[in-house]
Amino acid sequence: MAQGRGSGGSVVALAAAALLLCVLLQAQVAESAVFTVGDRGGWTFNSNTWTNGKRFKAGDVLVFKYDSSAHNVASVNAAGYKGCAAPRGARTYTSGNDRVTLARGTNYFICSIPGHCQAGMKIAVTAA
Repeated sequence: MAQGRGSGGSVVALAAAALLLCVLLQAQVAESAVFTVGDRGGWTFNSNTWTNGKRFKAGDVLVFKYDSSAHNVASVNAAGYKGCAAPRGARTYTSGNDRVTLARGTNYFICSIPGHCQAGMKIAVTAA
């Protein structure tokens, strides 16, 4: 009988550990913030100043709302951001209501429609 009690204790400990893990994971998700790029104006020209005064963390979500027949969102590297060019293989979003989770460090986004990035349709978001 002593063996049965030991097994039951192991099951309870395992269940408690699983519950604790779920609580910790939920707490991390709850800390993430959701930002609509461009606020009410959405993802459009002169969005490059939208990040001013905002603080971002890894795991935060950016929502890009825009007219999908006129714009897109390309996730680029620093060179792509500076040169307003999406390199081959860059992740491009086209739904008009895209959700992107920020990675730690600087995340770069441009509209890759010719001339749009040059007109300020780009953002660099640094996530702590």
